[in-house]
Amino acid sequence: MLRARAGLLNRFDPPLVVLLYHRVCTLERDEHRLAVPPAVFRAQIERLRARLPVVRLDRPWTPWPGPAAAVTFDDGYADNLEHALPILESLEVPATFFITSGNVESGREFWWDELDRLVRESRRSAPFTLDDQHLGATWPAATEVERSRLLADLHGRIKRVDPARREAWLDQLSAWAGLERQTRGSHRPLTVDELRRLAASRCAAIGAHTVTHTRLASLDPAAQREEIRGSRARLEGWLGRPVTLFSFPFGERRDFSGVSVRLCRAAGFQRTATNVPGACHRWTDPQRLPRHVVRDWPAEEFERRLAEFARS
Repeated sequence: MLRARAGLLNRFDPPLVVLLYHRVCTLERDEHRLAVPPAVFRAQIERLRARLPVVRLDRPWTPWPGPAAAVTFDDGYADNLEHALPILESLEVPATFFITSGNVESGREFWWDELDRLVRESRRSAPFTLDDQHLGATWPAATEVERSRLLADLHGRIKRVDPARREAWLDQLSAWAGLERQTRGSHRPLTVDELRRLAASRCAAIGAHTVTHTRLASLDPAAQREEIRGSRARLEGWLGRPVTLFSFPFGERRDFSGVSVRLCRAAGFQRTATNVPGACHRWTDPQRLPRHVVRDWPAEEFERRLAEFARS
């Protein structure tokens, strides 16, 4: 029934499928399945370009005769410039890059990458005790299974706290692990200079993605406003141009709220992207654009899923 209804709506108003990538690189360990190897990414974009017209999120949309697509990246990893952009430019496919400004500014790894490294690379077998007055707990960490549980539990908890508490937790984890908090070349964010080079490309649009990549639903309205407006202000200062696009960190329905949406609308963002699956239509709220996450899929599977996305 739902698919039949979607089919009728799509014939009435052809859908726009917005694709969500994070990284284009090859990793030994990819805990969150964020990376697509360069050769796979090229094959995917070749199939996309052959199947659908690709439009830009930073320009007015005009009616298209059939389904169309848009390509987006979240976070602001350096491999977006090093690996993704040359492929996009060679195939003349535009993309929007949503940038977490605080990591560009600090040069620090994204917190989920730090968390993964500290847990996985530590040689400590002693339990880890989190000292926090609200969410303190102790986890055994002697075996691989126990470390996996520690990592999963900490990720779920750390995602729901404010940036100050998150930093305190990572400092505690670093002390327990006996490892310094450092930025690996394989996991580093863009620098300001690299961001400017990315923004200069004819195939790139830049959007904001908060200052600290914190789940907005976990913050009060004032803190949300600073994350939203602060990220745009930093990006505009570095680039010398308006930033009119935004995407919610994590972006599932529980990760932002009606307050988040109202703040983005009040800030004047032209469009705001979520991580809620679906297709865009004329009637889609521009502050709640649905997107489909793309994984390390072979070209044939990517094309099959693309067809499914266009029918949803």
